[in-house]
Amino acid sequence: MKLVFAIVQDEDAHKLVDKLMKNEFGVTKLASTGGFLRAGNTTLIIGVEKERVDEVIGLIGEVAKTRTQVATTPPPTTWSQGVYMPYPVEVEVGGATIFVVDVDRFEKV
Repeated sequence: MKLVFAIVQDEDAHKLVDKLMKNEFGVTKLASTGGFLRAGNTTLIIGVEKERVDEVIGLIGEVAKTRTQVATTPPPTTWSQGVYMPYPVEVEVGGATIFVVDVDRFEKV
């Protein structure tokens, strides 16, 4: 058994959860926050037999596509003096960050 952690953008999460459930994968959804853009993310936790890991990753890839978005630069965490002037910058968002880990023991009580 494997445990798949998939971190996706909030706007992809609902569609991805629906797709995973239609393909008979159990999924737990957790709200999370990204670092660079401080944007909302969703972390999905999926328990899966090792033979179906590639299927899960394929479904995630179908839904969580990368795209560009215009964002303002985040304020610096520290600066000594001066004025902070945000400016728009085009960044790539979306996609997924996926971790697959072994499960030593699984019990459902």
